[in-house]
Amino acid sequence: SGLVHIKNPHLDLMEEDVLYHLDLGTKTHNLPAMFGDIKFVCVGGSPNRMRAFAQFMHKELGLAGDGEDLADICAGTDRYVMYRAGPVLSISHGMGIPSISIMLHELIKLLHHAKCRDVTIIRIGTSGGLGIEPGTVVITDTAVDSSFKPWFEQVVLDDVVVRSTELDKDLAKELLACSKEIPDFPTLIGHTMCTYDFYEGQGRLDGALCSFSSEKKLEYLKRAYNAGVRNIEMESTAFAALCRLCGLKGECFCIL
Repeated sequence: SGLVHIKNPHLDLMEEDVLYHLDLGTKTHNLPAMFGDIKFVCVGGSPNRMRAFAQFMHKELGLAGDGEDLADICAGTDRYVMYRAGPVLSISHGMGIPSISIMLHELIKLLHHAKCRDVTIIRIGTSGGLGIEPGTVVITDTAVDSSFKPWFEQVVLDDVVVRSTELDKDLAKELLACSKEIPDFPTLIGHTMCTYDFYEGQGRLDGALCSFSSEKKLEYLKRAYNAGVRNIEMESTAFAALCRLCGLKGECFCIL
C-alpha cells in the first residue's frame, strides 16, 4: 500500500498522540494537511546543517522565495529542528543511537498519522572512513555493529531484541547511479559500522579513556575493513532497523 506501518496496538486506544520531542500532536495539529504530501525525508545530526539543506532543496526545486525565511516546524522545542521544502522534510537527529531513535519513533508516527505514502528516508551526514580517500561518499548497503554483525540489539524491558539492519539495496544502486552524473564526486557502496561512542567505541587514542595500544586499534580496523566496513558513524543500525520494521525505504549516505 506504500503506507508507513506502525507496530503498536496501544496507539489505537489513545485519544491523542503527542509527539513530545517534535512539539506536534494529533489534536493540536492537522498532520495530514501539514505533511500528507511528503515524499522524501532527509535526516542529519546538526540543526544548522539541516536548515542549510532545506534551503538548498528550496532553491533546487525552484520554490517561491529565497528560502532564507524557512520556519522551524519544531520551534516549540529545542530537541530537534524540522524544515520543509516542497515534498522534502529536513530534520535534525542529534548524535548517537538514543537521539536518532527518539526522533525516528516520533517521525514514523507523524508520517503514519499524516497518511503519507511511498516515503523515502535518507540519513545524510559525515563519518570516519576506512581505507578510502577523504571526500568519498559511502552509500550503506548494510549497517553493522561493533562486531561487524548486520543487526541492532535493542533492550526491551529486560529482553535483548535483535533486529535486521539491511537497507534498501535498490535505493542504494539508484543513489550510486545518480552520483555518476556528478563529476569529482567519488562514491561507493559498502558496510557502515555503527558504534555507541565516538572515542573508545571507534578505536580513537585521544579520548579521556583509552585502554588499548595503537597496534590493537589498527588490527581491529583491519578486521573491520576485511569484513566490508568502509565507514564508521553512530546512528545507522538504529536507523536501518526502524525503517525496515515500519516499511520505510531507507538509506544512509555519508561523506568522509
